[in-house]
Amino acid sequence: MNEHLFSKGIDVMSPSCLARTGTLLILAIGCALPAVAADWPLWGADTTRNMASPATHVPDWFDPGEFIKGSEEIDLSTTKNIKWVAKLGSQAFGNPTVAGGKVFIGTNNESPRDPRHKGDRGVIMCFEEATGKYLWQLVVPKLGAGKVSDWEFLGICSSPAVDGDRLYLVTNRCEAMCLDVQGMANGNDGPFQDEGKYMTPPPAAGAPPPTPIEAGPADADIIWRFDMREEMGVFPHNITSSSILIVGDRLYVTTSNGQDWSHVNIPAPFAPALICLDKNTGELLGEENSGISQRMLHCNWSSPCYGEVNGKGMVFFGAGDGFCYAFDPVPAASEDGFNYLKEIWRFDCNPPEHRTKEDGKPFKYPDPNGPSEVIATPVFHNNKIYIAVGQDPEHGDGVGQLSCIDATGSGDLSKTGKVWADGTIRRTMSTASIADGLLYIADYAGKVHCLEADTGKEIWVHDTQSHIWGSTLYVDGKIYIGNEDGVVTILAAGREKKVLKEIEVDSPVYSTPIVANGILYIASQTHLYAIHNSGN
Repeated sequence: MNEHLFSKGIDVMSPSCLARTGTLLILAIGCALPAVAADWPLWGADTTRNMASPATHVPDWFDPGEFIKGSEEIDLSTTKNIKWVAKLGSQAFGNPTVAGGKVFIGTNNESPRDPRHKGDRGVIMCFEEATGKYLWQLVVPKLGAGKVSDWEFLGICSSPAVDGDRLYLVTNRCEAMCLDVQGMANGNDGPFQDEGKYMTPPPAAGAPPPTPIEAGPADADIIWRFDMREEMGVFPHNITSSSILIVGDRLYVTTSNGQDWSHVNIPAPFAPALICLDKNTGELLGEENSGISQRMLHCNWSSPCYGEVNGKGMVFFGAGDGFCYAFDPVPAASEDGFNYLKEIWRFDCNPPEHRTKEDGKPFKYPDPNGPSEVIATPVFHNNKIYIAVGQDPEHGDGVGQLSCIDATGSGDLSKTGKVWADGTIRRTMSTASIADGLLYIADYAGKVHCLEADTGKEIWVHDTQSHIWGSTLYVDGKIYIGNEDGVVTILAAGREKKVLKEIEVDSPVYSTPIVANGILYIASQTHLYAIHNSGN
């Protein structure tokens, strides 16, 4: 939403063969220079969620190729700078994660990899990083609530987080889940042993229970699951969308608690918007009690980030009430017997003029001139938080604001914590990229903005001419961004606006480009492209 996405149908090249053995020889045989090798194990690459990478020699162009006649497969012989292409479902809103030689991505089941699984499902697919070979998948039946809590064909929108041999994600059923990165290929590990029963959808009304599916080596191995609906009374709106934050042995998870079908009533006003779990067991360790759900405008879809402010760790969360919060990462016991995440500070990301009209009356949500919630992920950088507001794309365009917050304060920082704010940024779901003193961010209207990170001074704006759902990626002196028209725009980073390339892929791009081990990954709605400097 990055990693995010909702009701429309809806956060280093392998070292070269001659590694540094002489520039002339390398150029002579067309072998790529070595690049910074690093996985991309979670949304934003690390806990600060800054969409920037130190990788080098990442391609500034590619040709996505053509379809094999009569199929949905890409003919690799027609591509340029493409290492491999993997077919996904019909929609993919989650962002890829790369770790330990594997690539993970959320999608749906509209291009079934296994004939045992028929119909609409949430899916996480696992591919071999080197070749794109399909390895295994997690298949999740839909909730019975339909569009109100589990919109048809959206699949899984969570960008998985990998820590060693464990993978953490949030399913379309509002569950936090831990998987073995090897799938069932190395046996059924962990306390959860009912994968077959879990994958089997409930019977249709009046029909007998179906025979449970037998789990095999191409299926996911569930270690534990935490059902936020059952355990916390959460009511997810349209879809559950959270990319889990890992800090030590703790997980921080957005619940996606929201409104019901009326878009007025909040079924679970006292359910938390953010919870903390034990990463090894899935045990609930704590929850926020700042009253976010009582004030939320629509839903809680933003993912948390983490940073150390003058040596003190903090979890930062953009909430459904339009505020950004900082919490102590260690849950503390309270007098009522529950463990809570202590609030350190809060900041209203909407200016007062977006909350209240000139006549003193509040704006009625989702008025295009009124307040918005936070869907983008906050970015922590140099003791500051960078965050912008936005809404469900179904609500259209509207006023927004990008805020830079001094994270060193406490209490309500709405008046005292603002370093700068830019109201020219419209509603957005995009997370910022910060590098070399400049900040890059896109808004839903389709514009990419470049600003000074310390002052907020606008340097340039580029209009991609189509809605943008995902976030900018900064890498190797370039900015990569996809849009709803399926156009990937590659811009030169820096103070001078320069469009390097505009490349049309097979379908809309709602996710965010990432880079891992020298390979650029771009997911369209239907295909995942692994892009490299081929040397040709």
